[in-house]
Amino acid sequence: MNRQQLQARWAALAPRERSLVAGAATLVALALAWWIALAPAIATLGSAEAQHRALDAQVAQMQRLQAQAKAMQALPRQNPDEAMRQLEAAIRQQFGTSARYSIAGDRVTLTLVNVPAAALAQWLAQVRTNARAIPGEAKLTRNASGGWDGSVVLTLPAR
Repeated sequence: MNRQQLQARWAALAPRERSLVAGAATLVALALAWWIALAPAIATLGSAEAQHRALDAQVAQMQRLQAQAKAMQALPRQNPDEAMRQLEAAIRQQFGTSARYSIAGDRVTLTLVNVPAAALAQWLAQVRTNARAIPGEAKLTRNASGGWDGSVVLTLPAR
């Protein structure tokens, strides 16, 4: 339909029909404005505070990690032999007979059998700090008794 035909149909409508069509068009325009412009903006405002809290928590975590990294960088370089002794002591202390390890250059492969998650986390923190070993690869699976089986590959400080 062209514009003249629409104007002719509009003029042919009774005043009551014109007001109903205008009301329906206004209602459709308001609904579109709500769904396209207002509802997404209100939803964003509603979730902004929770997102802000989550981002603040992430920033705080990153700052803690940054401080920890700077503290570790400030430590004097460690002798590789001392690092190996620290690592072996940590393995014996945390895992006892539930872990075996093999050394290939500056890489140590630790094989674990039924190790509790808390002991593994504590051991990783300990060797990272004391032996300055960096975990490079981990292949772990949770066994039926709730422990962890698998292997962890660590890199020791270069000679």
